[in-house]
Amino acid sequence: MASQVKQPQGRSLSFLFSCCFKGSDQPEITYCHDNVVAALEPTLPMPPLQELDSMFTELVDELDLTEEHRAAMFSLPAEKKWNLYSSKKLENKGATNWPEFYIDQLWSMAARRTLLALEDEDEHGRHKIVDDLKTALRTQPMRFVTQFIELDGLSCILNFLKSMDYETTESHIHTSLIGCIKALMNNSQGRAHVLGHCESINIIAQSLATENSKTKVAVLEILGAVCLVPGGHKKVLEAMLRYQKFASERTRFQTLLTDLDRSTGRYRDEVNLKTAVMSFINAVLSQGAGETSLEFRVHLRYEFLMLGIQPVIDKLRSHENAILDRHLDFFKMLRNEDELMISKRFDVDHIETKSASQMFELIKKNLNHTEAYPHLLSALQHCLMIPCKTVCLSVCSPTLHYMIHHSSSLFLSPLTPLTSPLSADKKSITTLHYWVLLDRIVQQLVLQTDKGENPDVAPLEDFNVKNIVRMLIKESEVKQWKEQADKMRKDHQNLQQRFEKKERECEAKNKEKEGIMAMLNKIKDKLERESNDHKQAKLHVAELSARLQQLSSTSSIPGGPPKTSGGFVPLAVVPSIPSPQPPPLPPPSGGLPAFGMAPFAPPPPPPSGAPLETKNIPQPSNPMKSFNWTKMPKSKTAGTIWKEIDELKVFKDLDLEEFQRAFSAYQRPQKDAEDDRTVAKKVKELSVIDGRRAQNCHILLSRLKLTNEEIRHAILTMDEQEDLPKDMLEQLLKFVPEKSDIELLEEHKHELDRMAKSDRFLYDMSRINHYQQRLQALYFKKKYAERVAEVKPKIQALCHASREVVQSGMLRQLLEVVLAFGNYMNKGQRGNAYGFRVSSLNKIADTKSSIDKNITLLNYMITVLEKKYPKLVTFSEELPNVPEAAKVNMTELEKEIGILRSGLKSVEAELHYQHAQSSHSPADKFVPVVSQFITVACFSFSEVEESLIEAKEKFGKALRHFGEDSSNLQPDEFFGIFDTFLIAFSEAKQDNQNMARYKEEEERRALLEAQLKRETEPKAMKSKADEEEGEFDDLVSALRSGEVFDKDLSKMNRKKLRRNNLFDSSRERPLAKPN
Repeated sequence: MASQVKQPQGRSLSFLFSCCFKGSDQPEITYCHDNVVAALEPTLPMPPLQELDSMFTELVDELDLTEEHRAAMFSLPAEKKWNLYSSKKLENKGATNWPEFYIDQLWSMAARRTLLALEDEDEHGRHKIVDDLKTALRTQPMRFVTQFIELDGLSCILNFLKSMDYETTESHIHTSLIGCIKALMNNSQGRAHVLGHCESINIIAQSLATENSKTKVAVLEILGAVCLVPGGHKKVLEAMLRYQKFASERTRFQTLLTDLDRSTGRYRDEVNLKTAVMSFINAVLSQGAGETSLEFRVHLRYEFLMLGIQPVIDKLRSHENAILDRHLDFFKMLRNEDELMISKRFDVDHIETKSASQMFELIKKNLNHTEAYPHLLSALQHCLMIPCKTVCLSVCSPTLHYMIHHSSSLFLSPLTPLTSPLSADKKSITTLHYWVLLDRIVQQLVLQTDKGENPDVAPLEDFNVKNIVRMLIKESEVKQWKEQADKMRKDHQNLQQRFEKKERECEAKNKEKEGIMAMLNKIKDKLERESNDHKQAKLHVAELSARLQQLSSTSSIPGGPPKTSGGFVPLAVVPSIPSPQPPPLPPPSGGLPAFGMAPFAPPPPPPSGAPLETKNIPQPSNPMKSFNWTKMPKSKTAGTIWKEIDELKVFKDLDLEEFQRAFSAYQRPQKDAEDDRTVAKKVKELSVIDGRRAQNCHILLSRLKLTNEEIRHAILTMDEQEDLPKDMLEQLLKFVPEKSDIELLEEHKHELDRMAKSDRFLYDMSRINHYQQRLQALYFKKKYAERVAEVKPKIQALCHASREVVQSGMLRQLLEVVLAFGNYMNKGQRGNAYGFRVSSLNKIADTKSSIDKNITLLNYMITVLEKKYPKLVTFSEELPNVPEAAKVNMTELEKEIGILRSGLKSVEAELHYQHAQSSHSPADKFVPVVSQFITVACFSFSEVEESLIEAKEKFGKALRHFGEDSSNLQPDEFFGIFDTFLIAFSEAKQDNQNMARYKEEEERRALLEAQLKRETEPKAMKSKADEEEGEFDDLVSALRSGEVFDKDLSKMNRKKLRRNNLFDSSRERPLAKPN
C-alpha cells in the first residue's frame, strides 16, 4: 500500500494544460505525490501513436469531461498525453484509491462512534478519511464512482449520517460527509443514483438540525440545486415536511426562518448561511410547479409570510452584500409580479393581502349575482357556527387570513358550486383544528390539477377535487337524464328484440329457401342423369330386340320363339322406370339418440282412461304437499304384508285438521283480522310439483319472456316466427311433463287459476298431443343444418388431404432426400432401405450434430434444401388441408353421422304418427313443415354419406400409397404425423434464419468494434442532453451567486420600468432597484 500523504501536498495537473482551460473551467484532476517531477517522468517507453491514442481515450472517458474539455485534452502533444496517462496510472496504484477501503472505514467509524466510543480515537484521522473520500469522488476516474455506487457506498454515507451522535454532528466530519454526497452528485450517474434513492434527500435535509453553519450551507446548496433538476422539486418539499416532524417544528420551513433571522453571537456575520437560505427559498418558489403556476407560488410564499419573512428581509439589507441583495431583490420582485397578476384578474390596481376585509370584498364582488354567491353565504354562515371560545382569536386569525387568501385564488376559476361538509366530532376538536381543516380544504381546491395531482405535498389524503365536483351536479338534472336514459334504453331494447326476432325469421327462411333450391338443383341434375341413362337403356333394349328378331328369323333351331304374322317376335313390355324419389333412409346404427337426446319416448297414455278402483280416503279441503314415494301397483301386493294392512282405520285416530295445517301446499300467515281480510283478496298459488324443479322452470320461463299460449303456438307451428331459440329449446326439453306430473296436475285441473306459473306451464304443455316428440323434432330440425355444417368440412378436409399427399410432387422429392440421408447415415440392418414409415419423419429432429448440439439433422437438411432444392422448402403449400385432416377422428365422425341418421329416423316416425291422426287443428302445421324438412334433409344426408364413403376410399388409397397398414392407422394419426412434421419443419427453418441473423450481427459488431479501436473521432458539437444536464457544481455555483435568476430579474426590471406610474408612492413594499 502506498503511503498516505497529507492533503495540502496535492498538486493539480491542470497546470500542464492551462492553455486549454480558463479560470474555473479547469477540470479537477488532482495528483498527490511527494515528488511530482519524478512521478511525471514516464518509467516506460512511449508506445506507438495509435496505441497511445487508444489508451488516452480510455483515460479521458473515465474522467467524464464535457465535450469542450475532451477536445482540449485530445489536442495535447503526444508526450504530454503519455505523461498524463503514466502519472494517472501510478496514482491509481494505492490501496486507498479503492472504494472498498473507504466503505469499510465508514462502516467501522459509524460502528465505533455509536457502539463503543474510544476516548483516544484520532479525530483528525477520521476527518482525513472522509475528506480523502470526497476528493476521490471528485478526482478519481469514472469507474471509481461506478464501483462506489455498485458497492452501495451511498447507503453507507446515509447510514453514517443517521447514526451520528451530537459531537460528530457538530464536527467537520459531518460537513465532509455532505461534501461526499455533493461530490457524488457532480456527475450524471451519481446524481441519478442519489435522486433515485428513496431516503437520500430526506436524510440530507435532516442535517439542517446541526448548529454548524458550513454544514447547513452545504445542505441548502444541495437541496436548492435539486430543485433545479427535473423531478427534484417535489422531493425537496416532501423532505422539508419530513424534517418538520423530525425537528418537531410547528410549521414547515420554521428552522430556515430562524437561521435567517439570527443576528447575535456567531450568527451575526454569517452572510453565507443567510445567502444560502435565501437562494433555497427562491429556488423552491420559482422552480418546479412554481415556473407555471401562480397559485402554487402564492400558496408557498404565504407559508414564508406567515413565518414573518418580510421583516427579516428588511433587516438583511443592512449587510450590504451584493449576492445576498440579489436574492432579496428576486424574492421581492417575484412577489410584486404575482400580486400584479392577481390584481389584473380582479381589475384593480393593487390588492392588500394583509387586509382580510379587502380580500373578502373582492371575492364578494366577483361572485355577486352568480349562482355561486348563495354557496358563499352558506359557507360564511356555517363558519359563524364554528365555536370560537376555546382558542384565542389571535391563534385562529392567521389561519382564517390564510384561508381567505387562498379563496381569492379559488374564485378566479370557473364558477362551480362547492360545499364541503365536515364530518369531525365537534366535541373533541378545538377551534384551531376546525380552521386548519377548512384551510387545507381550500388549499387543495386551489392547487390540485385537473388530473388530481398535487404539486405540493397533499394537505389532505384521498381528497380528489374533480371527483367531488362530479358528485355535486344538480340532482334534478341527474334524475332527468336518468329518466330519459331509462326510457331510451327500454325503447332500444324493445326495438332490438323486434329486430332480432325478424332477423331470425329472415335468416331461417333464407336458409330454408337456399336448402330447398340447392336440393331442387341437385334433384334436377340427378333426374337428368337418370333420364339420359333411361333413354340409353331403351335404345340398348331396342337394339337387342332387333338383333334377337334377326337371329330368330334366320335360325332353324327348334323351340324358337313363335313368329307373328309380321315376322316379329312379341316382346315383353318394358316396364317404365318410376320417377326418382328421395333415397330411403338406412336403418339406424345402434339407435343413437338425436344430438345427445334420448330416443323419442312413446306417447303418454291419454289422461282419461278406464276407471280405477279407489279407496274411501278422506280428502283435504286444501291441497297438501306431495310425498315422493314409489307407488306399488295393486297387482304386486298379493302375498305381501300390504294385504294385511288397512290404513283407513288410522284416519279415525288422526287430527286431520292439524295435519292439513302442518303440510298444506301453501301457508296462510298469522295476522290480525284486518290483515286476514286483505290476504283473502289475494290469489293463493298452488304448486304440486317438486320445488327445485318448479324454481328452475320458473327461471327458464322468465328468461323466455313468452306466455304459455305463445309457446304452445310456436310448438304447433314448428316455430315459423323463430320465437324459440335453440338454447331455449334445449332447456325446455329438461322440463317435459312426466307421467307423475300429469297425474298430479289432472287432479287439480279445476284449480287452474290458483296454480303457480311453473305448474300451469306444465299443465298447458301436457295438453299438446305428443308434446315431447314435437319438441324433440323441432329441436332436431333447428340443429340439423348446424350439425351437417360441422360434419361436411371434416369429410372434405379428409378427402382433400388424402388427394394432396398422394399427388404432391414436392413431398415425393422430400421423401427421396430423407431416404438418401437415412441410407447414408445408417449401416447394417438399418441401412440399405427401400422406404420407411412416415412416422420416421418426426424422428429427424432427434439426431443432433456432433459439432453444435443446437443443430439437428432437420436444421441441416433444410440448409441443404435451400441450397440444392430451393423449391422443396415450400412443400407445405401443396398440403394446405393436412392440418385440418389431422383433427378428424373417424370414430367420432361416424358417431355424429349415426346421430343424424337416428334423428332423421325418429322424426320420420313421428311424421308417420301425425299423418295417421284423424283430425288436426288449423294451427297444427307439423305435417307440412316436417314433410318438407324430411325431403330436403334426407337428400342432403345421402350426400353426406356418399362423400364419407368417397373420403374413406381416398384415405385407404393414401395409406396404401405410403405402404401403411390401413387397419390400424386412423386419419388423425396418419395426417397428424404430417402435421407435426410441417410444424417442426417451419420451426427449424425459423431457427436457421435466427442463427444466420445472429451470426451476421456478431460479425457486424466485431467489425464495428475493430473500427472504433482503430480511430476515434471527437464529436463536432455538444449534444442537447449534455447542455441540459450540466455539472452539479456549476448548478450549485449558479444558485449561490444568483445567476440562475438573472434572466427573470432582467425581465422583471423591464416590466417594472414600464409600470412605474401604476403604483402609489405610499404603497407598502415599494419596488427597490436591484444591485
